[in-house]
Amino acid sequence: MTTTDMPAVSECTVTGCSYNHDGCHAFAITVSGENGHADCATFIPLARKGGLPMAIAKVGACSRADCMHNRDLECTAPGGVRVAPGEGGSATNCMTYARM
Repeated sequence: MTTTDMPAVSECTVTGCSYNHDGCHAFAITVSGENGHADCATFIPLARKGGLPMAIAKVGACSRADCMHNRDLECTAPGGVRVAPGEGGSATNCMTYARM
């Protein structure tokens, strides 16, 4: 898989993330989590905005081996992934996560 093949972060509605300003501006995100949650591990809750100004964020790695879109710890979700505010103790969730 090359960086052009990596799925994009098609939507992020997590307003408290430093990388999210009019879309995700991280170069790549990491999806992690446990106990049935797929979290965006790239989430940074700072007032300062960061990332690359022209970036279209991609999914760089996924440690949720139980997701149907995970192949060799790489995300293969067609059409990209959606990230949203999490539930419970999770600040963010990958809404594209689908448990096998």
